[in-house]
Amino acid sequence: MKVGSLPKSALKVLDRLVIEGPLTPNQIAKKSKLAPRTVAHALRQLRNYQLCKRRANLLDMRAPLYYANIDRLTEVDIDLNRLRLEQRLFFRI
Repeated sequence: MKVGSLPKSALKVLDRLVIEGPLTPNQIAKKSKLAPRTVAHALRQLRNYQLCKRRANLLDMRAPLYYANIDRLTEVDIDLNRLRLEQRLFFRI
């Protein structure tokens, strides 16, 4: 897997999931200031690489929760701090 092939939006979404834990797509869009359609595409790409997982949201079954797959991140040895510097992604927490 080549992490460099992921767009910045996918890396930004992945970073949000690692920092803040399980979020709905709308929450991700608001916190990362990305369009909902961009977030949906980024989540699809991250799921294809198995970098994030989806689970049912028991509070609102219409909006699933997404969370980072930490095991997979360590398996492919992705260092998010290094990625932030390489991609020049700096976020406000």
